[in-house]
Amino acid sequence: MSLEYHRLFIDGQYREPLAGEAFTRYNPSTGEAVARVALARPEDAQVAVEAARRAADDGRWSGLSAARRAQVLTRVGVLILEQSDRIVEAESRDAGATISKARNADVGSGAFWFRTMADLARDLDEPEALPQTLAPGPSYNYVFHEPVGVGVAITPWNFPFQMACWKLSMALAAGNSVVLKPAVEAPISSLLLGSILRDAGVPDGVANILPGGADVGETLVRHPRVDKVSFTGSVPVGRRVMELAAGSVKNLTLELGGKSAQIVLDGADLDLAVDGVLYGCFFHAGQACTAGGRVLVPDVLHDEFVARLGQRVSRIVVGDANDPRSTMGPLVNERQLERVLRYIDIAVAEGAELVAGGSRLVDGGLDRGHFVAPTIFTEVLPEHTLAQEEVFGPVLAVMRYADLDEAVAIANGTSFGLAAGIWGPPGPSMRLARRLEAGTVWINDYHLLNPKYPFGGVKNSGVGREFGREGLLSWTETKHVHVGIDARRASKRWFDLTVPE
Repeated sequence: MSLEYHRLFIDGQYREPLAGEAFTRYNPSTGEAVARVALARPEDAQVAVEAARRAADDGRWSGLSAARRAQVLTRVGVLILEQSDRIVEAESRDAGATISKARNADVGSGAFWFRTMADLARDLDEPEALPQTLAPGPSYNYVFHEPVGVGVAITPWNFPFQMACWKLSMALAAGNSVVLKPAVEAPISSLLLGSILRDAGVPDGVANILPGGADVGETLVRHPRVDKVSFTGSVPVGRRVMELAAGSVKNLTLELGGKSAQIVLDGADLDLAVDGVLYGCFFHAGQACTAGGRVLVPDVLHDEFVARLGQRVSRIVVGDANDPRSTMGPLVNERQLERVLRYIDIAVAEGAELVAGGSRLVDGGLDRGHFVAPTIFTEVLPEHTLAQEEVFGPVLAVMRYADLDEAVAIANGTSFGLAAGIWGPPGPSMRLARRLEAGTVWINDYHLLNPKYPFGGVKNSGVGREFGREGLLSWTETKHVHVGIDARRASKRWFDLTVPE
């Protein structure tokens, strides 16, 4: 049986890459080939940017009213839900998402993102009136938010459909044209968006989708006709994006790595906290930038909490992502599997105590995929590698603390600052949240992102914010318009310079 073949989406059409290259995608659960995908090269990136530039310059999208763009994007959300079965299958077989995650967390939220950004953007045509001022000269003042022009969105492999929807919805809602480069490790669901956008009424050239490697990414980021780059990925690549974008002083949004801490307070609901901590770490096999891979537990609760973790972790069902019974799926590929196993070996060598998991799963046919058992270490110290570096896999480090000052020092004691979680009473939790160096803090919850609220990191976790009005406005340029309201020439500050005595 021949494999499905997915082509690049450029200027409103699916087309072959100029070099005619393609690659095979394999199911992370079974190792079976699932599709052939066209591989973009720098010359394809050039074509895509030129298509986006033409669309931006002639106003076929940016020239529409914000209300009209919102109608189209709302229709995108409807079409996503209508085609949810196809997208769910692609996300499961290509990216290793469990069926329940793909349907609820990926496809459902993707549609929600388009609807929400459409609503947030409806008032972009209206200027923001600032207070009238008399000094330094009487005037009315207004702020306009205008499209940046052509944007590039680069997404990773862990949440390919969600992140494609996140970035495209913001870029398009603000009136931009955009080139999306999904990761070659899981590009299929992103490519499915091409026909959805076209059928919803997004004009040709406004949205372009081409999976490619680093050569394509670098071509897009440094391209002189690109105005903005929104990148989600690793810190080293994020630094490279900053270097390349500096040549033309591009607008940048970077959402990079994380080493998020979950802090359990004395007085927390331990049943809620145990389940929440496991979800915070093991959701999507730990392949999330916000993963709460460190849990900080007070000395007085440590032994009981670890015992409860051990009991509950055994209930996680690891298996084929396409099996509805599976609650945790595979890692995306062999390279990621080897990375996670290497971190487990390092943790053992540095003296952490392994209390659950710690190995590749091979029984019951899992040997064909990339599965690691949910792994828990205790006696992890702040200086250990497991406490400092992002694993991007199902590995939880349990760390002790004596008091809240020590908990804050441990939580903030990494180069990252993307997210954090607190499990405890509302009052103390809120006070603690203000002390944490993180862009998002969840209290008695975890992993809940909402397009209405801003998301992003501090320190090495990124620059700028996505989502919410802040995220939408990051895809615009702010223009201030001053209207002088005193028509007398003699009242102007420049009068003495222009009128001779």
